[in-house]
Amino acid sequence: MQSESVLGKSERQRLIASVVTRKRIGTQFELLAALADAGCRVTQATVSRDLRELGLEKAHDPLGRPRYVLPETRRTDPRDALRRVLGEFGRAVTPAQNIVVVHSEFGSAPAIGRAFDRLEHALIVGTLAGDDTCLVIARDAGDASILTRELETLLG
Repeated sequence: MQSESVLGKSERQRLIASVVTRKRIGTQFELLAALADAGCRVTQATVSRDLRELGLEKAHDPLGRPRYVLPETRRTDPRDALRRVLGEFGRAVTPAQNIVVVHSEFGSAPAIGRAFDRLEHALIVGTLAGDDTCLVIARDAGDASILTRELETLLG
């Protein structure tokens, strides 16, 4: 368990988005527990407001269990989704051999990884996301260099 810290509203909401993306969270009480495990203690009323403001929806996993999910974004062009998420949360892009390291705001790396995965880019072999870092894996250093230049233009 991480040490407890006071997160601002936007940081807390990013954490909530990250938690519901990575884990099956079906109730507000499960979300409260998951946030507490991450060192963020909040009230049920605060979580309820955050869920509403984030537009989280109730859905069911493949086993029929309830879970919160982020609002549906499948209708958007994958390039637009990547451009939007990198523009909002991306901070820096660093090449490292055949890997491009994308640094982002806390809690946003899973969303960035999902955006890359949906893109189905020919130079990307796969992604791995933590809380504030997404590794974009290319076949070789040359492909990583090309990806880095593309991503730097998206970051602005």
